[in-house]
This record gives sequence, structure tokens and C-alpha cells, in this order.
Amino acid sequence: MANKDLSKDVLNVVKKKTGKSVTSKDIERLASGVKPSTMQSETQLRQLIKQVSGLVNVKVSEETVNDIVQAVKSSKLDTNNMQQLMNMMLGKNK
Repeated sequence: MANKDLSKDVLNVVKKKTGKSVTSKDIERLASGVKPSTMQSETQLRQLIKQVSGLVNVKVSEETVNDIVQAVKSSKLDTNNMQQLMNMMLGKNK
């Protein structure tokens, strides 16, 4: 049940921030290619950022990409725990 609530939260945040509707199928398709190693590889992480950007049709500057990469690399997140990552992105402390 919590995962469904989280999914709705993520989709609502995307729509609110970008004005673009993204379906859960879109997210699932993109997420299916993400592995824990994706977060460890700067090249793969940059590719993921560009894929997400393309999905919501919002350009992301190189400076922002660099900031995201640095934040992920310096974070203490368990990259195997996507729930923790999503909570961080949504501003929830749990």
C-alpha cells in the first residue's frame, strides 16, 4: 500500500514541478533499466538524468546535471534502497 502512495506522490510531484503528466508505465519502463550500479557510474547516472529530462520534456543544464551527480556521489544513501532515494527526493524523512 505504501508503494502505491509513493508512486502517486512521485507522479504528482512530477506533474506539479513540470506541468507534464507522466504515467506509472513511463516510470516503470525507465526504472527497469536502473540498477544499483547506475548510481555508482557517473556516465550511467548522467544518461539516466538525460532520460528523465527527456521523459518530462524539461531541459536540464549541464550545471544542474553536475549538481545532481555530485549530490548522489556524496550522499550516504544505500543505492540498493530506492524507497530511501524517493523519500529524499520528495522531502520526506523516514
